[in-house]
Amino acid sequence: MAQSLVTEKLTLSYGTTTIIDELSIAIPMNKITVLIGANGCGKSTLLRSVARLLKPKNGAVLLDGEDVFHLSTKEVAKKLSILPQSPVAPEGLTVLQLVKQGRYPHQTWRKQWTEQDEKIVMDALKSTGMYDLQHKIVDELSGGQRQRAWIAMTLAQDTDIILLDEPTTYLDLTHQIDVLDLLFDLNRTQQRTIIMVLHDINLACRYADHIITVKDRTIFEQGKPEDIMTAELVENVFDLKCQMMTDPLFGTPMCLPFGKGRVIQQLNKV
Repeated sequence: MAQSLVTEKLTLSYGTTTIIDELSIAIPMNKITVLIGANGCGKSTLLRSVARLLKPKNGAVLLDGEDVFHLSTKEVAKKLSILPQSPVAPEGLTVLQLVKQGRYPHQTWRKQWTEQDEKIVMDALKSTGMYDLQHKIVDELSGGQRQRAWIAMTLAQDTDIILLDEPTTYLDLTHQIDVLDLLFDLNRTQQRTIIMVLHDINLACRYADHIITVKDRTIFEQGKPEDIMTAELVENVFDLKCQMMTDPLFGTPMCLPFGKGRVIQQLNKV
């Protein structure tokens, strides 16, 4: 089981443009961490570098004390998996075929498909509610079902750490909650360390044990949602005025943004 995931003075850039500058963080293990911040602040870039998909200009990503860029792809893939934003499956691929791809890092020319591989794939299908749809073509699924299929593939990789880049994008509210509930259950029942990018502040506060806010190429603030999420933080990070209150259902911070909209006036009857 992975014991630590940290970045040390991590600097990321595209060409001459620096996106993340000398960022040092330690991800809490066995918790749900959510990255939030304005569009273009570097959340997804940071996630890609942690997953060994973007080599840093300077600094390092350390997984159990080892630089991920000094490890082989398969070594990293056995401990850490990533679900990128809006993944696309090859045409005609079934859910079962997709989920089986998650076992690729564990295959070698000596070790072919085993009963253990089969069990892990079936467990992934069952835990995501995709078992009965395993023979369906991925392209024929609804948006929520497709996202569950990709999460099942990620689970089949059987890693301690799961990274997800905006897993609720393009999903309606029902499917957003379904996907986040699934990830929450995986964390609580299997102690998977989950790190994800979310745009919805209120959902981030509801599901996260730890929030990292990104601004100006570094961390603006991080901690438990109830400790750090204030109207001042939202205005600083998102340039948005709001009122913060307590979610009446979950007791987590809830953001009520100011702006133009329909106003319902309360008329006092005489």
